[in-house]
Amino acid sequence: MSNQLLFNIVNLTAMMGWLLLIFLPSWKWTGKIIIGFIIVLLASIYVYIIAITFDLSVMESFSRLNNVMALFNNEMAVLASWIHYLAFDLMVGMFIVSNAAKNSIKHWMTIPALLGSFMFGPAGLLLYFIIRWIKTRRYFMNYPETKRV
Repeated sequence: MSNQLLFNIVNLTAMMGWLLLIFLPSWKWTGKIIIGFIIVLLASIYVYIIAITFDLSVMESFSRLNNVMALFNNEMAVLASWIHYLAFDLMVGMFIVSNAAKNSIKHWMTIPALLGSFMFGPAGLLLYFIIRWIKTRRYFMNYPETKRV
């Protein structure tokens, strides 16, 4: 399979997840399809690409910006990085939808943040945090207390 075909497949697959998040966020299958299928598929393809292309000597490249930039001259590295973005941004979208529901924020209010996460990742998440703060007047999330062992 060509890298271009794989790129097209992962983009289409991720787009299906975003459409579910935007148009069917409360459907009982949305989370199951996104996490149980789409993100698992993206993660599996990512791991496969890393497994067949990763070179341990590249680890020291991550300590300097110029070296990281050089990694992106490799088409497989760019494809793996793109899949990484698709999977993680979709998880951010899942977080936004579920956290908004927990905070009684109407879904239509999250759509700009979802679109922002789809296109600009962290910027969409920041927008959601601003929306959540405006609606709840709480900056920090309420995590359930857990016992440490």
